Amino acid sequence: MAEKGGRKIIAVNRKARHDYFVDETFEAGIELFGTEVKSVRAGTVNLKDSYCSVEGGELLARGIRISPYEKGNVFNKDPLRVKRLLMHKKEILKLFGYIARDGYTLIPLSLYFKGSRVKVELGLCRGKKLYDKRETEAKKQADLDIRRYEKARR
Repeated sequence: MAEKGGRKIIAVNRKARHDYFVDETFEAGIELFGTEVKSVRAGTVNLKDSYCSVEGGELLARGIRISPYEKGNVFNKDPLRVKRLLMHKKEILKLFGYIARDGYTLIPLSLYFKGSRVKVELGLCRGKKLYDKRETEAKKQADLDIRRYEKARR
């Protein structure tokens, strides 16, 4: 759990950055129950294969897995339940307009604490083709090789 700019990062969806181009990012709150917050503090969160949708004027996150709290007994919620995201109505309608376009989707990129609140970083994403993924990996590898070369030269 790294500290970055006043944020304590809980979970990161690395697969999203590999599979999608992130055009824009947004911050949203997330509606959680007591035992879920305790599980989040323990770091038992998985964002892989999660996505967001707009239904009935509400922003909903699907596929975010928050494992049940060990000591929570009957108060534990379903780990894969649909979670409501908290944003202003205008922002939700703006996101709905983007999602309605072809090829765009809303993906949770990370979950973090901002003060005492749990926040979700959402990415407005376009899917990558296989050749785009190869190109991205090639650029990363080239940058890594350059850094290694410069380090060895010193």
